[in-house]
Amino acid sequence: MKTKRMVTCAMMVAIATVLSAIKPFALPFGGGITLVSMMPICLIAYIYGTKVGMLSAFVYSIAQMMLDPHVIGAAFLPGEEQMIFGKAVLMCILDYTLAFTVLGFSGIFKGKLKNDFTSVTLGAILSTTLRYLCHIASGYILWGSYAQWFFSQEGFYRIGQSILNTFSGNGLALIYSVFYNGLYMVPEIILTAIITPLVYQALKKGQVI
Repeated sequence: MKTKRMVTCAMMVAIATVLSAIKPFALPFGGGITLVSMMPICLIAYIYGTKVGMLSAFVYSIAQMMLDPHVIGAAFLPGEEQMIFGKAVLMCILDYTLAFTVLGFSGIFKGKLKNDFTSVTLGAILSTTLRYLCHIASGYILWGSYAQWFFSQEGFYRIGQSILNTFSGNGLALIYSVFYNGLYMVPEIILTAIITPLVYQALKKGQVI
C-alpha cells in the first residue's frame, strides 16, 4: 500500500511539474496561467491526507525552483539582477518553498463534510488562496519598488493613474502585489477549484482511488 502511495504521489508530482511548464499566459516578471498544474497536488492531499500532501507539495516546490534556475541564479550570483542574500533566500521561501507546500492543505476538509465534491472544492480554494497570499507577501516585501513603474504603463490607462493618485509607499506596494499576482493566481484558483473535484470524481468512479 505504501509503495502504491509513493508511486502515485511521484507520478502526480511529475504530472504537475509538466503542466506547470506549459503556460498559455505568462507575465514578464514571473508567474503565469498554467494547465491547472496545482490540481494533481490538490488531489494527492485530498486522497492521502495533509501530511502526505504537504510532503509531496514540498517536493513539487523544489521541482519548481529547478524549472526556474535563471531566476534563482540571478538572485544569488553577481550581476545587475543580484539581490541582497537575505532577500534572495526570502524569495526562495515565499515564492517557491512555502507558496507550493501550502497546497498540501487541500485535504483539510476531508471527512468534515458529507459531500466529497464540496470538500475537494473548498480544499482546492483554500490551498491555492494560501499560495496566492504567499506571492502577495513576496511581491510586497521584495518587488514593491516596481509598483509605480508598473501602474504607469500605457496598458493601464486611467486605472493605473487612479491607483497612483490614491496610494503611495507601502500601500502602493501592497496594491501592486495583489494586482500583479492576481493576474495569474485568480484564474488559476478558479480553474483549479473547478477541475480538481471533477477529476477526483472521475478517478473515484473509475475506481482508480
